[in-house]
Amino acid sequence: MGGGPRPDAAGRPDADRGVYGIAVAAELVGMGVQNLRLYEARGLLEPARTEGGTRRYSSDDLDRLRRIGDLLGEGLNLAGIAMVLDLEAQNTHLRAERDQDAG
Repeated sequence: MGGGPRPDAAGRPDADRGVYGIAVAAELVGMGVQNLRLYEARGLLEPARTEGGTRRYSSDDLDRLRRIGDLLGEGLNLAGIAMVLDLEAQNTHLRAERDQDAG
């Protein structure tokens, strides 16, 4: 048997496992395929790749794409979105460290 990630009890893959192709991911988040490619080129997300180089988006990637869409809707440009996403990631990391030290 393979040693890859296993689905949870509800049959869903791990949130960070790339399972959606670019067309499906674009449809699920209501964006164009070219937008997803642009966001990757700008460093806003990094989907997994198959051995052949095909992009595979995870549930976490879809959440990040939705967040990008929300920020675009608020009027931010891609450079501003990159800064916001970086600050959010730093904040999450610092909170995890704090919680670990307190626990």
